[in-house]
Parts: sequence; C-alpha cells; structure tokens
Amino acid sequence: MPSALDTPQGAAELAESLLPPLGYRWLHTQAVAERAREAADAVPGDERELLVAAAWLHDVGYAPELRETGFHPLDGARFLESRGASARLVRLVAHHSGATYEADQRGLAAELAVYEREDSPLLDALIYADMTTGPAGQRFNFDQRIDEILDRYESGSEVHTAISKARPYLEAAVTRTRTRLGDQPM
Repeated sequence: MPSALDTPQGAAELAESLLPPLGYRWLHTQAVAERAREAADAVPGDERELLVAAAWLHDVGYAPELRETGFHPLDGARFLESRGASARLVRLVAHHSGATYEADQRGLAAELAVYEREDSPLLDALIYADMTTGPAGQRFNFDQRIDEILDRYESGSEVHTAISKARPYLEAAVTRTRTRLGDQPM
C-alpha cells in the first residue's frame, strides 16, 4: 500500500518541512515539482502522482538534519525509507539524475546499489524535470542546465566529473521524455 509520501500533497508537506531554510534549493524543488506536473503525460496515468511526489522529494537529502554520507540521493533515500515511503519512491529519489555516476566518484556505489535503478518513463520524466530546471527554479533547456552545473562545480570535483560522465545518459532521458510529450528533441 502506498504511503502518504507517494502523493504530491504528502511529499510537498514533507519537503516544505525540511527545505525552505536552504533558499535556492527550495525554489529549485518547487519548480521541479511544477515541471514534473507539466511532464506527467509522459508517464502512465497511474504513475503521475508518484512522479510529482518524487519531484518534491528528489533533493530532500540536502536537508542538514538528514546528512549521513553527504551524498543527497542516498541520504534522501535512506530517510524516506525510514519514514515508510514506498520502495519505488525511495528508488526514484536514490537514482534521480544519474546518481550512479556521482556515487562512483564518491566511493558510494555499493551503498547506492542497495536501491535498484529502474529504467522507465517515470525515472526519465523525473530526470527531465530536474535537468530542465535551474538552481533557483529557472526554466532551462538541457544544455543550459548541464552548463550551469559544470560552471557551479570546480573542474575535477566529484559533481563536475560525474555530470560530465552522465551527460549522454541524462540527455537520452530528457530526449525520451520530450518525445513522449510530443516535443521535438532538444
């Protein structure tokens, strides 16, 4: 049985209890949730609420009180698991936006691998929502978003290296979602 966290309302309430002190991270989260609502037609009807819930919670692991490893997808997934979120929501948060690539850079691949990554329209749409939304909630195309991340993180850093390696994977997910929405590829 799905948890209240699997609903947009329950997820939004939890995100709002943790992320507003983080400023831009909260603005980003709100905009990613809106972008996910807009992209909901890219996933089956029975998965649309879960997409929006995952968008609300994708960055919850940045909340200082949840920090265990310092790797927000893993910290967020562990927290949601402890709160009784569905296994699928936990896995989506764990693997949003190419987390596997950064886990490799951080030496956390085994810890992340506990949460199986699905290859699905749902994960693609979550990646699309995150990878077309800037850090303060701006609407970006995919290339603008990747460039912004690469500019924000120093060359050679774990994030810079991971995003550089993940770029083809992320771009393919965004393109698949745009195709499902009937948009022309970027």
